[in-house]
Amino acid sequence: MKGTLVSSSATDILELLSSREIEVLGHLAEGHTYSSIARRMQLSPHTVDTYLRRIRGKAGVNNRAHLMILALQVTRRDEVRLTGA
Repeated sequence: MKGTLVSSSATDILELLSSREIEVLGHLAEGHTYSSIARRMQLSPHTVDTYLRRIRGKAGVNNRAHLMILALQVTRRDEVRLTGA
């Protein structure tokens, strides 16, 4: 994942993530801050940070820019998977 865009392995990463982690990524992809995500999910900001650290670890993502790319790609793949499109 280092130095690359996440695209081809987004589907594989999606399989590694819990439903709550995917939900956090969805909120991140919509542009919400950690605090906003915490309020929406009725969690503490620390818990949201923990989810995002776990996601970064599972995906091998090292910075926020790649995390956002991952969020956009994974949530898009999840939508396609759920709608069958």
